[in-house]
Amino acid sequence: MGKSSAINALAGRKRLAFFSKTPGRTQTINFYDLGNKARLADLPGYGYASAPHTLRASWDALIGGYLTGRRSLAAVAVLMDARHPLTANDRHFLEWLRPVQVSRLVLLSKADKLTRAERAKTLASTRAALDAAATSSEVMLFSSKSDEGVEQARGLLEQWLRK
Repeated sequence: MGKSSAINALAGRKRLAFFSKTPGRTQTINFYDLGNKARLADLPGYGYASAPHTLRASWDALIGGYLTGRRSLAAVAVLMDARHPLTANDRHFLEWLRPVQVSRLVLLSKADKLTRAERAKTLASTRAALDAAATSSEVMLFSSKSDEGVEQARGLLEQWLRK
């Protein structure tokens, strides 16, 4: 369960975003109308994408340009695997966000696959690493499979959209 599953969970819809068993299927920016003048943008995955290197390299310009050029951007949710947070790719994405003045939410996905102790440790270490990097972000455990963090994340995003 990855990005598309998280989108569906956050939007409260079963089949808004389609997913496959192969990561990296999102290769353009997909927009989802959420009503009330809100739209969700699904950016290409940058982690374990099964896409040619040349295509993945072009995503740098696409994603970086979108994040820095979108004046109406209210918030960004970053999905990281709770079992392996803050990979080199995650850090690269956070660098794209550094100049962007928006609220940030880091969702540590697949939290259901961790023990209680691992969850607490991952949450604390991720928060500490983001604080040390001066990357102001809300961080929460998330699982679209068990619904952990879904309501909290949805509530926080709705709160940010009302600003």
